[in-house]
Amino acid sequence: MVKQVTPETAYDGLHNNPLAQIIDCRTQAEWTFVGTPDLSAIGRNLVKLEWQGLNGQRNEKFVSQVEQNISKDTPIYILCRSGVRSLAACQALAASGFEQLFNIEGGFEGDPDTHGHRGHVNGWKSQGLPWRQA
Repeated sequence: MVKQVTPETAYDGLHNNPLAQIIDCRTQAEWTFVGTPDLSAIGRNLVKLEWQGLNGQRNEKFVSQVEQNISKDTPIYILCRSGVRSLAACQALAASGFEQLFNIEGGFEGDPDTHGHRGHVNGWKSQGLPWRQA
């Protein structure tokens, strides 16, 4: 089952549960040019694993790559730009038997504002959670 959580709830979950993991399923370009959550203050690492490439092609190895590195009973928070790709990734993992899946609402950048800009309405960045840009 997939649960929807706010970015703050995800950050708290990672901080309070040393077994919990976070997967950023955006693209390499997004990680490099837009930024990533910074979990250093809570002594955690971000798992970067593309759900799909820049060409829109789905990473067919996504589930097997997660299975190789994370136990199926581990709490997993999944993040993308706005919460759409991460929901699809959560659903694929649930179909493979993962039990504790959390889709981060609004993702990293959130929905566009009235000017079409992201990062101000909802999502990780707009909530003032730590992040860094390469």
